[in-house]
Amino acid sequence: MLALDTYLSSYAGAAIVVGLALMLLSTGSKPSGGLRVFLLAMTAFLGWRYIYWRITETVPSNGSLVDAVFGWIFVTIEALTLASSTLAYLILTRRRERHEEVDQNLKWWGDKPPPRIDIYIATYNEELEVLERTLAGAKAIDYPSFRIFVLDDGRRPWLEAACQRLEVGYRTRPDNNHAKAGNINYTLSQRLKDEDAPDFAAVLDADFVPHRNFLSRVLALFHDPKVGLVQTPQHFFNPDPIQHNLGIAAAYPDEQRFFFDHLEPARDAWGIAVCCGTSSMVRIAAVQAIGGLPTESVTEDFLLTLRLGENGWRTVYLNEPLTEGLAPEGLQEYIVQRGRWCLGMMEIVRNVYAPWGSHGLNFMERLSLLDSLLFWTTTFTFRIISLICPLLYWYFGVIVVEATLPDIVSYYVPYYVAVLISLNWISGGLIWPVLNDVSQLLAAWPITRAVWMGLFTKGPHKFKVTAKGGDRTKTVVQWPILKPFAILFGLTILGLLLPLLFDFGFNHVGKAGEGIRVVLFWTLYNLLVLGVTMLACIERPRANRPQRMGSEIAALFMDGRRFRSWVLDLGADQARVRGPSGLTVGEQGVIAFDDVGDVPARISGELIDGYRLDLQPTPEQRLGLLRKLHTVDAAPGAQRGDLVLMMKGWMRSLSSR
Repeated sequence: MLALDTYLSSYAGAAIVVGLALMLLSTGSKPSGGLRVFLLAMTAFLGWRYIYWRITETVPSNGSLVDAVFGWIFVTIEALTLASSTLAYLILTRRRERHEEVDQNLKWWGDKPPPRIDIYIATYNEELEVLERTLAGAKAIDYPSFRIFVLDDGRRPWLEAACQRLEVGYRTRPDNNHAKAGNINYTLSQRLKDEDAPDFAAVLDADFVPHRNFLSRVLALFHDPKVGLVQTPQHFFNPDPIQHNLGIAAAYPDEQRFFFDHLEPARDAWGIAVCCGTSSMVRIAAVQAIGGLPTESVTEDFLLTLRLGENGWRTVYLNEPLTEGLAPEGLQEYIVQRGRWCLGMMEIVRNVYAPWGSHGLNFMERLSLLDSLLFWTTTFTFRIISLICPLLYWYFGVIVVEATLPDIVSYYVPYYVAVLISLNWISGGLIWPVLNDVSQLLAAWPITRAVWMGLFTKGPHKFKVTAKGGDRTKTVVQWPILKPFAILFGLTILGLLLPLLFDFGFNHVGKAGEGIRVVLFWTLYNLLVLGVTMLACIERPRANRPQRMGSEIAALFMDGRRFRSWVLDLGADQARVRGPSGLTVGEQGVIAFDDVGDVPARISGELIDGYRLDLQPTPEQRLGLLRKLHTVDAAPGAQRGDLVLMMKGWMRSLSSR
């Protein structure tokens, strides 16, 4: 047994990191300047200190050839994953916000007529309820010179009729070649023949609702004639599948918050901000200069950034919540979406722009490509192999890491603590153990498959459009997704139990010596991650409930009586009010909303603190409610993690299954 002082001394490194971080962070509240650089540099140093120790001292060398092979495979993937993280740390050392630049250039065209803008809403199979929100928001935009066009690759007569009713443009094309990029290119080529041809084009996915000031704020950054594209963040008014299925929507932000709120502003500071498709605007002259939106990848947005950069046009980022959209509601759609992103990135590297290739990208643009390539190829592979390695020990006696618990505490824990402290300080609490692992693990195998398909097969590669809307009111167990995790969970439990139940055939379990504590902790952590991952695969009902939580005062009129009410939840079809009393289910009346009018309402349920209302708006009132819900200047959803709320959400989620 190792002496107690050995265990205690192994914690010294972690204690020093925590103490130093607390001392430095207490000097200021903003994650900026030299302190930001120091913390990220310290994190990278501790990471490579750990990898150096792993390579020189922990790869099995005195055991079997199998131990050595698996040991080197695992440490190689670890090192490549750290290389990816190190590039991210480098990018995060800087940050740029453009709010003041926008304020100073809101009407940069001076006395000339304002630039003409087209809004392109590409659609394929979305329901009217989804598109209705987007069109209601687009029509409410407060810019003087713009036109709205719905680009329908589904060729649906009912959608054409809806566009006529809402007085927006409707376009189709002869074929569906090149998906969204081809759809936009076709309409743009037709619009350039018109007398009112646009100077700029804003792109919205069918489920993204623009705020009133979307066009004016984004257009301001085109005061610089070399800016070819402006990207804004994607915010979501509904929880993604992980948030919803685990019951933590109010306590844990959506999975994309770190990228849009922190990594994109950092990329912008280095001149490598990327287009993410929706919620962006392009300069028509820049698109014409590169021959239209590129079509060589299923992620045409990232490729558009590279093509613009190669031709001297800049992509910049405005970190303001100017749109809000519908996150994938089903787990399958969530995973398919991320697999498509990965496949598109691999197609770009294989067929168009390799980081080391002969093309016109500058050094930072190549570094940006390498960063994305390493992220997709290492992060998810590492997540899979981390689950497999302990099983190799329990079943076959294969040791992939030759280390004791004090060794791990001395070398790995300081790095891990530094990661949590530095990234959570920078992001305001977005990096959480287990949850980050779960979000990566859910899509790990499809993404790993997409890596191999994109890099090593010529294509063209088929992909699925992310489905939005539909009936989500039933509990659905996603067995095809859950099954592999359930098998790994069962194998891990069995691997722990077999040496306790049977002596024969499991003599290798003592082979690790003091390192058994490392394997045991690793195994227990994997069980925790797998358990939460399986819970996330059970899709809880999403009732057609109000979409925006808040509070405002409204007058409720029932049977000639007037009630002063607090509206706590509001949707286009439902509301929850507090304040009235003495009402009965089924009563009819109206509720008066500012900017909407008197909306017919029916008491549909009695709550502890008020009532649930079914709203029966006219078509014009419905559009008014949608504008009220989705065109305000605010970011919907949780913006940082809250551990207490998270634990409460988990408990509610478990008790409801």
